[in-house]
Amino acid sequence: MATYTHPSKQRKYAIHFIAFLAILTLFTGNIYAQKQGEHITLNFVNAEIDAVARTMGVITGRNIVVDPRVKGTMNLSSEKPLSPESAYKQFLTALRLQSVAVVDSQGIFKVVPEADAKLQTSVVSAGAVPPTTAKAGGNQIVTQIFNLNYDSAANLLPILRPLISPNNTINVNPGNNSLVITDYADNLQRIAKIIAASDVPTATDVEIIPLKYALSNDLAPLLMRLVDSGAGPTVAAATTAATPGQTDTSVKTTIIAEPRSNAVIVRTANAARMSLIKSLIGKLDQPSSQSASGNVHVVFLKNADALKLAITLRAAMPSSGTASTTPRVTTTTNTNTASTPTQSTNQPSTGGQIQADPATNSLIITAPEPEYRQLRAIIDQLDSRRAQVFVESLIAEVNSDKAAEFGIQWQHALGNKSNADNSSKLGTNFGSGGDNLLALTTQAATSTLTPGTGFNVAIGTIIAGKNILGALANFLQTTGEGNILSTPNLLTLDNEEAKIIIGQNVPFVTGQYTNNGASAGSGTVNPFQTVERKDVGLTLKVKPQISENGTIKLEIYQEVSSVQASSVNSATGLITNKRSIQTNVLVEDGGIVILGGLLQDEFSGNKEQVPVLGDIPLIGNLFKTESRSRKKTNLMVFLRPVVVRDGAATEKLSLDRYDLMRSGQESAQPAYNFILPINESAKLPLPVKTNTNPLATPTATDATPTKVN
Repeated sequence: MATYTHPSKQRKYAIHFIAFLAILTLFTGNIYAQKQGEHITLNFVNAEIDAVARTMGVITGRNIVVDPRVKGTMNLSSEKPLSPESAYKQFLTALRLQSVAVVDSQGIFKVVPEADAKLQTSVVSAGAVPPTTAKAGGNQIVTQIFNLNYDSAANLLPILRPLISPNNTINVNPGNNSLVITDYADNLQRIAKIIAASDVPTATDVEIIPLKYALSNDLAPLLMRLVDSGAGPTVAAATTAATPGQTDTSVKTTIIAEPRSNAVIVRTANAARMSLIKSLIGKLDQPSSQSASGNVHVVFLKNADALKLAITLRAAMPSSGTASTTPRVTTTTNTNTASTPTQSTNQPSTGGQIQADPATNSLIITAPEPEYRQLRAIIDQLDSRRAQVFVESLIAEVNSDKAAEFGIQWQHALGNKSNADNSSKLGTNFGSGGDNLLALTTQAATSTLTPGTGFNVAIGTIIAGKNILGALANFLQTTGEGNILSTPNLLTLDNEEAKIIIGQNVPFVTGQYTNNGASAGSGTVNPFQTVERKDVGLTLKVKPQISENGTIKLEIYQEVSSVQASSVNSATGLITNKRSIQTNVLVEDGGIVILGGLLQDEFSGNKEQVPVLGDIPLIGNLFKTESRSRKKTNLMVFLRPVVVRDGAATEKLSLDRYDLMRSGQESAQPAYNFILPINESAKLPLPVKTNTNPLATPTATDATPTKVN
């Protein structure tokens, strides 16, 4: 039976058959060529990536698997025949241009998107040189771990990140200072060269260079200015491993004076800098051109006082020969300044002379070279920056007063009630002033009634047109509390006394003279008073002394005084309340110590009654009055000293207190009011940090001696 097929379907079948024959011819031809070892010519135009990958698998004998997410077409052609491996390398290059990568996973070659290649199982190696994949030609994704010996991995991260393919990764392992990079093999070889060139020693070994003629304390600051103006002469710039995302502090040249052996300790960033410093030391370490006797040296002091240090040095100089006494001038004056009286002291003759110039705070030393070296060693140790102590004082006082009063008073008029002045009275009467019934009766009669405080109940009558009180009941209960907190602060030098007073200067009458009965023309002295003014308020005196182990000894005097309000108009003068502490304590740096205090609990009671009648239960309350009071006072004084050793710590402490005051001013700004023209009060400006680098600009106070010819 014959079957009829439509012509269009016949044409479709014919096209599919021809395509199948073409692919079959290509496969058989490539396989045949590979078996024969012959080269092949590539000519893929708009071919599916999946089809080309399978073809390359047949040509090279590899097991290639294509990820379903890899879609699209590619062009792959060659002008001349290529070997199967060369064709495979060209295939990988074409895939790389389309962000598609091939990952070797235990003999299975996966064609995956480049963004997911780092998640696939790939070749992982560790070392300075990544593995070379000759068959892949560097277009295969691999993972390499670079262990760094000198440089910081975090320091290289921002340098290498732009060199990594966008879809691949570079990470830092701060634990062992290593880099983990996933990228194409050929790119890793380039990165390995960059890492090898960067991971080199950044500093040479520390060297100790002895000096023959120059003094180490003189030469070290001079060398630092010549070779590296960014670092201090005695502070090393340490290199520490930075955290990810941060760069390391570069190693700077460090030169430290070692006066005991008269040597300099040098650490540089490289050998060339070390050679430069050695050359400079050789040129500067030369003998003095002056003779050994009569050398004059000028030493500018940084921190010490020239006058005080000169006296100390003269006392420390050993006597030579007999102990003859000769006057020595201790101070000199500049010709451009006003003359200063010189002081003369008798001291042993030592063959040297020390003079102080207060105008420049310098010492002029005339001594032979060996003796001058001894003096310089002492000067360098004494002319050091003195530490400061910031003292925070806290004075807390809590008061609690409670009082209660209850009483009943009564009076009854007897006799002629039509005339109040002639009538007699019978009853009870306690207290005085506004609390006294008779006094209140007199005030009521004259319309000047001022009863006492509290709840008062009075019963009275009118006799002869006057108000007469008959009974008075008084109920009173008072409660008073106070909380006073004062925090005076002081900053002072080590072993120097500081004082702060916060209060008023109050006049106290100490004497007076009156000429009673004298006439105006009798020639007698006019009346007068003698007044002495005293500080009333808060006073704090502190003298700290820092020991070698950091413990602080404090000599303290603290006083809180106030004028008693009830004595302001007193004829006998003012009465002051005073609380003071004077003591010596030891406290650690930053520790809190209690200086002392007062815990006072005072109870008092007062009872007034008519004998016998006041003791009768219930009814006795009509014949008595009673009051009680209790007063508690808790006073404590605390102190917290903090050692401030350098300028940076001083600035930090000052800025902290500055910000505290500025925040307080900002919180106290008035609310905006569109009616009032003034809507802002004055406040502190923003702080500006100053440059505290002592080597930025050389000053005249640097401890660098000069020779005087």
